[in-house]
Amino acid sequence: MIDRRHLMLSGIAALAVRHALAASPAMTLWGPPAAPSVLLAQAVAAGSIQGQSLDFRVWRSPDEMRAGIAGGTMQAVVVPTYVAANFYNRGAGLRLLNVLTEGLLYVVGTPDAEGVVGLAGRRVAVPFANDMPDLVLRRLLAKAALTPGRDIHLDYVGSPPEAVQLLLAGRVDAALLSEPAASAAILRGGMAGKELVRAVDCRRAWQVATGAASMPQAGLAVMPALADRLGGEGLEALQGALEAALARVKADPAAAGGAAATALELPAPVVGRAIASSNLVALRASAAREALTGFFAALAEDDPRIIGGGQPDAGFYAL
Repeated sequence: MIDRRHLMLSGIAALAVRHALAASPAMTLWGPPAAPSVLLAQAVAAGSIQGQSLDFRVWRSPDEMRAGIAGGTMQAVVVPTYVAANFYNRGAGLRLLNVLTEGLLYVVGTPDAEGVVGLAGRRVAVPFANDMPDLVLRRLLAKAALTPGRDIHLDYVGSPPEAVQLLLAGRVDAALLSEPAASAAILRGGMAGKELVRAVDCRRAWQVATGAASMPQAGLAVMPALADRLGGEGLEALQGALEAALARVKADPAAAGGAAATALELPAPVVGRAIASSNLVALRASAAREALTGFFAALAEDDPRIIGGGQPDAGFYAL
């Protein structure tokens, strides 16, 4: 029989648990300086998950992102999907919760250089050497039989804003940009009297070059400590929050752009306009497994080390 003392102790324990949850630091969702962060901003604005408050921050470079994962300071982070596979295969325990975009890379340039083959003889600014934008572009160039250094010149820069500056200054013919940087470049070009277009839609070019139906470019990955703390129910709640965020973003892109503009350091109208060309989704990783496997195989065709040596096993897919 349960006596009053046991009831009192149980009540004290329950209060202690609730107090600990309320007092625990916010769960930070880290995102890139790109459109998937619009979804994170929406999810955070909507409230908590399992009584846990949420925070949203932007990592500014792949080096910062990798350091955050390696050091354990980024427990929930949007990354290029191949980066998640690489960390998982190397024993870091990073698992992919979902896919948040099926392709938001564009080569922005003048109207006379449309299509991958139209880049022949051009100088293209490329942010982040040997990372997702560069890897995708190099695969597309290889499929088009264009060799960097011979048929096309790639100028590597440290950030998308640097690539935009080179393009607007006329020092390069085109720039490889993700959204919303692509939309920002086109808008700024128009204001300066320079017509710029999305000369290459990398998602469509990828589909043509590889025969793939989609391009699962980036998604939210979680570290073991956070996954264990949330448990299956918590991971489901996090996925549900992002699915709801996607619905709100699609219903009102202008408002969504405003909510994420400060973090992305771009005007709200630019961010809102970019949503239509960002191919945002909230697909469970397991549902996208076939597409992810094909994407990884194509990216790592010449160097399996890109994905950590081989295809990740079933444990990689958190949901």
